[in-house]
Amino acid sequence: MKKLPLFSPIGGIRPAHGRARDVIAPPYDVLDSAEARALAGGRPLSFLHVSKAEIDLPPGTDVHAPAVYAKAAENFRKLLDDGVLVREAKPCFYVYRLQMDEHVQTGLVVGASVDAYDAGRIRRHEFTRPVKEDDRVNQIMAVGAQTGPVLIAYRQIPAADAVIRRVAAGRAEFSAEGQGGVIHTLWVVDDDADIETLVAAFDAAETVYIADGHHRSAAASRARKLMAAERGAAHTGAEPYNTCLAVAYPVDEMRIWDYNRVVKDLNGLTPAAFLARLGESFRVQAVSGRAKPAAPREFGLYLGGQWYRLEPTVPTPTRDTDPVGALDVSVLSDLVLDRILGIADLRKSDRVDFVGGIRGLGELETRVDSGVMAAGFALFPTSLDDLIAVADTNQVMPPKSTWFEPKLADGVVSNPLL
Repeated sequence: MKKLPLFSPIGGIRPAHGRARDVIAPPYDVLDSAEARALAGGRPLSFLHVSKAEIDLPPGTDVHAPAVYAKAAENFRKLLDDGVLVREAKPCFYVYRLQMDEHVQTGLVVGASVDAYDAGRIRRHEFTRPVKEDDRVNQIMAVGAQTGPVLIAYRQIPAADAVIRRVAAGRAEFSAEGQGGVIHTLWVVDDDADIETLVAAFDAAETVYIADGHHRSAAASRARKLMAAERGAAHTGAEPYNTCLAVAYPVDEMRIWDYNRVVKDLNGLTPAAFLARLGESFRVQAVSGRAKPAAPREFGLYLGGQWYRLEPTVPTPTRDTDPVGALDVSVLSDLVLDRILGIADLRKSDRVDFVGGIRGLGELETRVDSGVMAAGFALFPTSLDDLIAVADTNQVMPPKSTWFEPKLADGVVSNPLL
């Protein structure tokens, strides 16, 4: 049975020349069905017709219904048959650059080894939910391709980075503006020597890290088992389904945003009593303007139209002794959400919600001022070093610890199973 290297080139499926702007779409999991339907309106070539195929079925259709996956497969095949999407003539890597305002990150589209994922060489830091895994498995098997890439972080690899920089200095296959003004640029890496260099350079790396896409990677592993069973003795271990579609970026180019919290109630406390309880573990200071944390262990609280800065006055864990407990999201959960508000399990409680930092602190104000939420908490972003420390100790982060931006687009490159 053949064992694949950490990263392999893929026979990718991508937009044909001049079609990228029509095709690329936000990731399937950042839009609900109504948002996807609105965004795809008047855009028959949008990849949302594949990744959110319920938009082409009657409103109210269960997003997990078999008809949705069948429609996704139909739409994907039509894009191929009509020449809107094309399949590469040979397995390639792709350089994929994201530009959001002044931020730029340049990485590589790869087929990441499912064996390496299963063995923990591609390290994870989150639990997955079976229902979300099931959804991705059904999508992959119906469409016959992995269409949503996993975001991977790696520590700098000079030989690989040199190839990526050189390719990115040449002519791009396409450059197209996506949602939020993010520019998505793709270069094809089809030179055999470059491919060999990239394969060898990454295979020498001990570990890489899943930044985002834990359900996609888990689903790729499950889909591989299904495909191997279907092929039986014909399975070689080298088929495309033995890889997981991913885009790998060097850690020093990636950016994590804050992931903030809002709570529906104060667990029976008045605002004054809640502030008094906070004073047992924090220095609480009312501020003018918004209390955006400027450093770790600094928190912002929006309550009753007023912002407060919170700084712990009690000992908190360090990364060396407790990588998970040392996260700011963990400190807030331990000292406030659990101890004072009685919200012990963020995965199950309906009393807490999460707001990605790209929405700004104004979103916390809006949610609280509307009366829907009682208080909002602003956090300092988790760092890549924090993520790596957790992954390296085979632990998991609390829910909604990291918000990566800019987002990869769906439809830029897909990885066919065969």
